[in-house]
Amino acid sequence: MNPEAQQDVSVSQGIRMMFYMVKPNETSFQTLEEVPDYVKQATPFFISLMLLELAVSWILKGKPSGRLDDALTSISAGIFSRLPSLFSRSIELTTYIYIWENYRLISLPWHSPWTWYLTFLGVDFGYYWFHRMAHEVNIMWAGHQTHHSSEDYNLSTALRQSVLQIYTSWIFYSPLALFIPPSVYAVHLQFNLLYQFWIHTEVIDNLGPLELIINTPSHHRVHHGRNRYCIDKNYAGVLIIWDRIFGTFEAENEKVVYGLTHPINTFEPFKVQFHHLVYIWTTFWATPGFFNKFSVIFKGPGWGPGKPRLGLSEEIPEVTGEEVPFSSPVSRLLRIYAVVQFALMLAFYEEAFADKAALSQVTLLLRVCFIILTLTSIGFLLDQRPKAAVLETFRCLVFMLYKFGHLKPFIPSLSFAFEIFFSVCIAFWGVRSMKLASGPWK
Repeated sequence: MNPEAQQDVSVSQGIRMMFYMVKPNETSFQTLEEVPDYVKQATPFFISLMLLELAVSWILKGKPSGRLDDALTSISAGIFSRLPSLFSRSIELTTYIYIWENYRLISLPWHSPWTWYLTFLGVDFGYYWFHRMAHEVNIMWAGHQTHHSSEDYNLSTALRQSVLQIYTSWIFYSPLALFIPPSVYAVHLQFNLLYQFWIHTEVIDNLGPLELIINTPSHHRVHHGRNRYCIDKNYAGVLIIWDRIFGTFEAENEKVVYGLTHPINTFEPFKVQFHHLVYIWTTFWATPGFFNKFSVIFKGPGWGPGKPRLGLSEEIPEVTGEEVPFSSPVSRLLRIYAVVQFALMLAFYEEAFADKAALSQVTLLLRVCFIILTLTSIGFLLDQRPKAAVLETFRCLVFMLYKFGHLKPFIPSLSFAFEIFFSVCIAFWGVRSMKLASGPWK
């Protein structure tokens, strides 16, 4: 996908893009370089739909559709997941291109509507099996659990993405590379993702006959539930027929309680992303026997010695419907401060993506370090971690000194070396401050 190949998207096209209501003749491209970055183009539609959801929720329920601290954490996770794309093309595309160039069996015509619709089905089928394995294989769950860690269910939850997930998802799409051109695959990979945005909401109820065919908010609410009847159900991306065919469908009935079965109770982005990896690491070394250690990694998250592959359903904590989501204890003034700093960081983030072609890898790394530092500091503030003020003071000092040029080297030829040195300093002091502030993960 080529950001420089962007075409202006009309309001009509943008809305249709969010619901996969696009035509083959307007989204077919001969080369991968011609494929627009539809996900980036969707940013204003993400924002517009979230604001619309907020308004509808106020009108229908008299309250907002979610909580500020949870929404900031979800958007932070989405930003975190996109940062690697500043440096290289997605592994989902690089592996696909490699297989296409070296092992393809046939080349279906890129401009054929039949190829377009076949790819739609192929990508959605691949997503079903990736998504199912992401719940049934512990090391894959370590990435996907990020998306399920929100205890709210709204459109911001859709943005709570894992930075690790793409390193396993490519496996399930790779058979398509034997006959589907990369440009067609790249289009549907994005539309499949965009479609799943709108189903993360509670303001849409039942959609009647459509519930039989497509994934809907009702179906996906079940998938995000931690009620026993919701666990490992409704893996669909676009078409719910896959769940009906393979026996993983469950209709929504009793009230759904959202989040992980064992809530992590934090807004800190590193813990949101990586806490389950830490759990796997400690469990791996604490579990005796080679085959048991192997099972810790490749069986289900609920597995233990002597248990079935996916664990025991009776060990899943029961919910009462009276659960209170974890909330930040900070004052209203500090929440406003966090929002302002988050907005400034978003502008910095957008600027990094807009200028990435003109920036050196070291400069990009420096900007990514600062974005991560900002997200971490906001998470610590919301969690009211000890020493959070120390980390935030350091972050503000770094921003002011670098932004206003007080740390520019006197000799221009040393600017590249200075950027390297400054990157190392940010990384070192950021990690040191995080260790001081966070303490051990439990």
